Amino acid sequence: MGALNGLKIVEFGGIGPGPFCCMLLADMGAEVIRIDRVAAVGKDRLEPKFNPMHRGQRSIALDLKHPDGVNTALRLCDKADIVIEGFRPGVMEGLGLGPEMITARNAKIIYGRMTGWGQTGPLAQAPGHDLNYIALTGALHAIGKANTGPVPPLVLAGDMGGGGMYLAVGVLAAYIESQRSGKGQVVDAAIVDGSASLMTAFYGMLASGSIVEKRESNRLDGGSHFYNVYETKDGQYVCVASTEPQFYSLLVEALGLKTYTQVAETPA
Repeated sequence: MGALNGLKIVEFGGIGPGPFCCMLLADMGAEVIRIDRVAAVGKDRLEPKFNPMHRGQRSIALDLKHPDGVNTALRLCDKADIVIEGFRPGVMEGLGLGPEMITARNAKIIYGRMTGWGQTGPLAQAPGHDLNYIALTGALHAIGKANTGPVPPLVLAGDMGGGGMYLAVGVLAAYIESQRSGKGQVVDAAIVDGSASLMTAFYGMLASGSIVEKRESNRLDGGSHFYNVYETKDGQYVCVASTEPQFYSLLVEALGLKTYTQVAETPA
């Protein structure tokens, strides 16, 4: 059944972090209805069977530029606990589906908003993608090789981690609070904020002097022989992650070495 069984969510279909957030909630038992644009039906990049982020969900195609489509969306939101949208700031208001309109009809609803830069500020209306957000936060700067520079880490640190995961936590926290107060709220999750938050521990270590701002010079960024990836003779790769002393001792033993000095002097 899942911990979120009985929770009703309406998602205004988008790409990336919004669907990822709804996938997480659906995986935990929530009922998710995704509102897709009529023009987008059949034009998804992936067939349904290859799009696991839509698993366990139902969808309805609506023309949100037509009054009938808007009214149908509003009626769905009337019965929902949480709404998720990921459009550019102002788009939902222009459609008549912004927070004020929906909360006026459903006072306890949680309205989750997913953006790259936030609802306000100098970059609010600027286009952006995962790589832009993690670059601004410094996360991209920390990932990669010393001699070749930063490497895009798929879209894990921005869209999915800094975006979708933080939005899921935010709307669930707001939902818990609404059960006490009887009042809903708007959760504004910006990918750039979440990505910066993911770097919290590393910025703390940087401030303390325990790490340096140079790739492949620290314990967890490829700067240590016991936490790294090595190419094998058959052209594949093996990862080694023996950071704790007890696991490092096992590594030494498995390599047939007797002392830590031998390991340190053995070329990587």
